[in-house]
Amino acid sequence: MAHEQYATCIEACNTCADACDSCATACLQESDSQALARCIALDIDCAQACRMVAGFMARGSEMAAYFCKFCEEMCEACGEECARHSMAHCQQCAEACRRCAAECRRMAVKMPGARAAQGASPAH
Repeated sequence: MAHEQYATCIEACNTCADACDSCATACLQESDSQALARCIALDIDCAQACRMVAGFMARGSEMAAYFCKFCEEMCEACGEECARHSMAHCQQCAEACRRCAAECRRMAVKMPGARAAQGASPAH
């Protein structure tokens, strides 16, 4: 199956999405959740991006490389924000984001259509 070549990245994306969901939920339980608003928002966005790109890879989409590059950038932003907070859930999320960003970076240059991923937008 086409998606087998992407299995490691798909797994990293799914793990990251779960970590982001857990982090967002835990941040909402913190005493000053308002101070964590950016972290929560990035967690939600990152989880969605990771699930989306996992689907593109699972389907062997010709646009997977483009979305892997997007997901890499999303994970980097989320990971940087989570790393700023000392709570264990944020630190765990930051680590999952770093792993996912690295996998997406690796896949974005390795996949068919990778040159398209280097540009600003997919070809129309």
